[in-house]
Amino acid sequence: MRIAMNVENNLMPSEAQIKCIMEGEKDKPIHMVNLLKFRDKAEYEDGRETDMTGRQAYAIYSAEVKGHIERVGGEVLFEGEVNGLMVGKVEDLWDMIAIVRYPKMKAMMKMTSDPSYEESAIHRIAGLEGQLNIETKAF
Repeated sequence: MRIAMNVENNLMPSEAQIKCIMEGEKDKPIHMVNLLKFRDKAEYEDGRETDMTGRQAYAIYSAEVKGHIERVGGEVLFEGEVNGLMVGKVEDLWDMIAIVRYPKMKAMMKMTSDPSYEESAIHRIAGLEGQLNIETKAF
């Protein structure tokens, strides 16, 4: 029996996903697996003109977010380019994968609500066509 899988890249969590995060366990360590798809050309919400690619805009975010992650006790464990798919099928592969460890969900939530993080996130939104964020917990 085959199970159909619908994959939808987004930039922000849905209301249902936010509710799940808010109701979930917030005091245990988590690892966030980020599957990233870049825009061909960066698109800033404020309408600013740019010649940057999505990858270049995201690189600004990536450099800045590491400090935000460290301030809440987290750590970037892995960043890498996607080279191919060994098992399974998807219509379009992601461009990059990043894995980030947070000491707890509360730390990630604190980080993403900080105004200085929100300034950095402008480049994330400009650079990404969409992404999947997968919350994982170690055994």
